[in-house]
Amino acid sequence: MKKTRKRYSAEFKAKVAMEAIRGELTLAELAAKHGVHHTMIGAWKRQAMEGMAGLFDGGEQASKAEAEAEIEKLHAKIGQLLVERDFLGESLRSMSAGQRRSMIEPAHPRLSITRQCRLLSISRSSYYYTPVPQSEEMLALMRVIDAVFMDCPWYGSRQMARHLQRLGHAVGRRRVRRLMAKMGLVAIYQRPRTSDPHPEHRIYPYLLRDLEITRPNQAWCADVTYLPMRRGFLYLVAIMDWATRKVLAWRLSNTMDAAFCVEALEEAMVRYGKPDIFNTDQGSQFTSQAFTGMLRAAEVKISMDGKGRWMDNIFIERLWRSVKYECVYLHAFETGSELRAGLGRWFAYYNHHRPHSRLAGKTPAEAYGQIDASDHGGHAPHDLITTMAA
Repeated sequence: MKKTRKRYSAEFKAKVAMEAIRGELTLAELAAKHGVHHTMIGAWKRQAMEGMAGLFDGGEQASKAEAEAEIEKLHAKIGQLLVERDFLGESLRSMSAGQRRSMIEPAHPRLSITRQCRLLSISRSSYYYTPVPQSEEMLALMRVIDAVFMDCPWYGSRQMARHLQRLGHAVGRRRVRRLMAKMGLVAIYQRPRTSDPHPEHRIYPYLLRDLEITRPNQAWCADVTYLPMRRGFLYLVAIMDWATRKVLAWRLSNTMDAAFCVEALEEAMVRYGKPDIFNTDQGSQFTSQAFTGMLRAAEVKISMDGKGRWMDNIFIERLWRSVKYECVYLHAFETGSELRAGLGRWFAYYNHHRPHSRLAGKTPAEAYGQIDASDHGGHAPHDLITTMAA
């Protein structure tokens, strides 16, 4: 019996995409709630965010409508070969298999699904295949991997697999490597690259070699980490001032893309000005045009970790360790809104109430020289302060 592929209405896609944008639920929870694979939900979220800009064109809408009508007439005259060439635009070639699957149009008037699959270099069977949702067993294993990595950040997939096997988990290196990649965990040791860059993104040179960083806004840095929850996981990005360790901005997301990193960068620059140098690893979120373009527009020098710079991420790795042990692991948040509120309290405590040994006993906010009243009130709940003092 031939299996009919399920089709979703535009209203349904918009509803699911808006829930993903709000970030209250993880992709695993959204997939279970709506019966849609998490890869498709991520694609709908990206399409919705990219399409929102078109809602605010104002007076240009009429001219755009005329231009689009003219383009449609031209496409009707060009023929099958040009349609296929446009369908195979250069931007599609660098996409992952999941992203390419989401670009297939079942109702395309001139290209069959079989032809689209062939053009996008994916098998027809993989397009119709419905993956098994993330199991509780896998999520539990990911939480264990994250906890072990906090204690031993130099563990690669081989050492991690051995450690998990000693703990009684029947896992192999390939599975551990796949899960660590999904979580964005990369072992800290000297190697040519700290993360895998996008093949088409520009990589900037490292600018901090032998540079003494002694003042606020001289250099900022950023990184992304995985945060486990009871049902799924979210990603956290933070912008930190290098000299004072102050967290200038942070954002949560249920997808590993550039959008939430750009939002955090925009907030940091609005509230605190701009740094002389901005340093990151070579992850695709930070090498994206949206992220680097904002820095270039502000005339900020862009620096990226390269060969021999494996220690440069230690500052923010220590922040991740503190966030997870002192906030995330202790509370086991149920929803994205609970996690966001908990992180808000913890970052306020970290910036305004927690003395730092490398800052001569000052808090990051005191060292930065700016106590910002809008930073979640500048005080933490009593239970957090008591925990830290213990």
